[in-house]
Amino acid sequence: MVEPCGMLVMGRWLIIIGALLFFLGVIVQFAPWLISWFGKLPGDIRIESERGKIFIPITSMLIISIIITLLINLFKR
Repeated sequence: MVEPCGMLVMGRWLIIIGALLFFLGVIVQFAPWLISWFGKLPGDIRIESERGKIFIPITSMLIISIIITLLINLFKR
């Protein structure tokens, strides 16, 4: 039975995403100092009051977005 091309591509992306999540979990478990910068950059908004906390990591998410965009462009070529 022949599978459609879309299913093969989706399967590869699911494997890649799963591998990335696995490695991220290993980093968080065994080397948390590698990602301790996340949320502490200038431009990350942290508002704390008696009633609650709000955290908006704008700069950190911009850096992660740029890194993911570069990786995707490298894999496409």
